[in-house]
Amino acid sequence: MSFDVVLLIVLIVAGVCFFRRLDSSVYFIASLDIFFRILTFLKDNLGVAEISTFISKYFPESIPSVIYKYTDGIISTCLIWIYVGMYAVFLFYTVRILWHKR
Repeated sequence: MSFDVVLLIVLIVAGVCFFRRLDSSVYFIASLDIFFRILTFLKDNLGVAEISTFISKYFPESIPSVIYKYTDGIISTCLIWIYVGMYAVFLFYTVRILWHKR
C-alpha cells in the first residue's frame, strides 16, 4: 500500500472521528479533496522540479484518483457513487448556507 492511500485513509478516519456530525465530516472530506486538487494544480503549473516531485511523492491528485488506482470493477463504481453522494450533500449544505445569508 502506498503512502497516498495511507494518508488519505488516516485523514478521513481522523476527520470523521473528530467531526462527529455529518455536515462537519462532509466539509472535511470535501476540503481535503479540494486541497489535493490545489496541490495538483501547483505541481503542474509551478515549474519547480523539487516541489513537483515532493507533491507527486506524498500527496494524491484527488480522492477519485486514489479510488481508481487501488480498486477496480464494482468496488470502484460503488466508492465513486459514495463520493458523488458526499459531494451532493456538500453542495446542499453550501447552498443552504448561502441561501440563509441572503
